[in-house]
Amino acid sequence: MSNFADVGDVTICYDTFGNPGDPALLLVMGFTAQMIAWDDGFCSGLAEHGLHVVRFDNRDCGLSSKIEGTDFDPAGFMAAQAAGGTLPTVPYSLADMAADGIGLLDALGIGQAHIVGASMGGMIVQQMAIDHPTRVLSMTSIMSTTGNPDYFQSSDEAMATLLAPPPADRDGYVQASTAASVWSSRRYFDADRARERAAVAFDRSFYPEGAGRQMAAIAVGGDREAGLVTLDIPTLVIHGRDDTLIMPSGGERTAELVPGSTLLMVGDMGHDLPEPLWPLLTGAIAGLTRGVGV
Repeated sequence: MSNFADVGDVTICYDTFGNPGDPALLLVMGFTAQMIAWDDGFCSGLAEHGLHVVRFDNRDCGLSSKIEGTDFDPAGFMAAQAAGGTLPTVPYSLADMAADGIGLLDALGIGQAHIVGASMGGMIVQQMAIDHPTRVLSMTSIMSTTGNPDYFQSSDEAMATLLAPPPADRDGYVQASTAASVWSSRRYFDADRARERAAVAFDRSFYPEGAGRQMAAIAVGGDREAGLVTLDIPTLVIHGRDDTLIMPSGGERTAELVPGSTLLMVGDMGHDLPEPLWPLLTGAIAGLTRGVGV
């Protein structure tokens, strides 16, 4: 069941799994992806490890606030970025998105939490740990990178697929979802499952207008490397060897920078969270949380 919390000047949609008396674990999803991209089964698997799981829609996505009415031109921003010129002012940054997550914890009365982010969500939890270290019990960064462009490499096909405008009609959107095979786990990609998930996501909230603003937030987020080396937080970095959207070097660099971190490179995993790997992934995340903050 969806719940809503007012966080600063935005309203965040969230739901929870597990016992509220257990240690809290906050899940942060990636670029334009709704909180339901953290599958119910994945969340339940974490809860079975004794964690109170909270997932939420980032701003400009799902059922959370849409940042409309801003004087912002995504195409002009991308042109300025490509030209290497001064970037226009953006509606919000990764730091603002990180503050949304902390604000949600405040609204739920949670003082400290384990934080887990995937893709752009990994960037957000990294920023969360840098900006709000006393609120973070542990950090897991999945299929993400540090903000250093040398370690944010994609195949041409994967990037073109990511940036292609989605079809506006439901059938077209559902059928186009199989294009994600270009960055997904080669062994586990299921086209029928991809279409099922796309149909649910479209019916819940189709909002492509948020994509340009989220992409700009990533761009102005800059390089987090100087902050990552200062962290004193138990950290797990997970990356798939099949990932073509954020190449494995992104995860390797993250683990190289965060002191004492653990790197889990997963064979047969791409830029996704395939169900056959859930026991491995949830077990690794839960393993990191055990004993932390006790």
